[in-house]
Amino acid sequence: MKAVNTLMHTDFSFKGQQSVYRGKVREVYTLENDLLVMVATDRLSAFDVVMPKGIPYKGQILNQIATKMLNYTSDSVPNWLIASPDPNVAIGKACEPVKIEMVIRGYLAGHAAREYAAGKRSLCGVEMPNGMGENDAFERPIITPATKAEQGEHDEDISVEGILERGLVSEDDYRTLERYTRLLFKKGSTLAKEAGLILVDTKYEFGRTADGELVLIDEVHTPDSSRYFYADTYEELQRKGEPQKQLSKEFVRRWLIEHGFQGKPGQTVPEMSDSYIEGVSNRYIELYEAILQESFDKADTSDLHHRIEKNVNNFLSNY
Repeated sequence: MKAVNTLMHTDFSFKGQQSVYRGKVREVYTLENDLLVMVATDRLSAFDVVMPKGIPYKGQILNQIATKMLNYTSDSVPNWLIASPDPNVAIGKACEPVKIEMVIRGYLAGHAAREYAAGKRSLCGVEMPNGMGENDAFERPIITPATKAEQGEHDEDISVEGILERGLVSEDDYRTLERYTRLLFKKGSTLAKEAGLILVDTKYEFGRTADGELVLIDEVHTPDSSRYFYADTYEELQRKGEPQKQLSKEFVRRWLIEHGFQGKPGQTVPEMSDSYIEGVSNRYIELYEAILQESFDKADTSDLHHRIEKNVNNFLSNY
């Protein structure tokens, strides 16, 4: 791969701009008239730490998967999206984020599997049956909410009772979030099945628009927010007790662990060579093509800032 520019930081000044929020991966510009411009950078985050080097096309990949999924699910669950005028940009309605993440799990994997292996049979107040093996399917997907952590902190599991006791949302709103979560997971699972995949678990984030409507926000069914297994090898690997072949950001976490990094105090991020960065980029492209069942079209990265600024300004001038 020849040298490709990556988008690590932005410093735009859009018409009507009021504020900027810089997350680990996305930078969000709040404009007047309740508009948000969300820019997906090429930053890579793992263990709540942003890696020093960007991954070519990663922002485009995540933004395009998310916007396609938002459009795909919009007939079932309302969302914040208005348009995507640039491969790295989504524009939508400004929302006040709900302070919980709705995590749904169809299989005993990841965090749930680690808790189960430690002897726990209850997660977020939801009972998990005895006798399950790692990556076994739950009889019915379970919802295990988490609090949305402040920057630099970790999300924490929380029960429905805890959510209501702390007044994070009302009981009626929680039931709506729960219903939306199951609808989204069902649609995501159907799409995954058509692609020869299994949607194992994922998280959804919601917000409230200026007129009070609860809507889906943020990334949806991307490899950064979801775990996928390959359907054709699932049964055989389970029968043999072997690890599942999966599509997610897990391959980056495993590489970091192998190189002595888990985001703990005193640990140093290992050096990522150009060839490794290229490999990560290619892996994200594979994820895109597997999930969406379409070829990935690399956008022009010769002048990313100018391209994004021009496309967003063109949209805003005609909106």
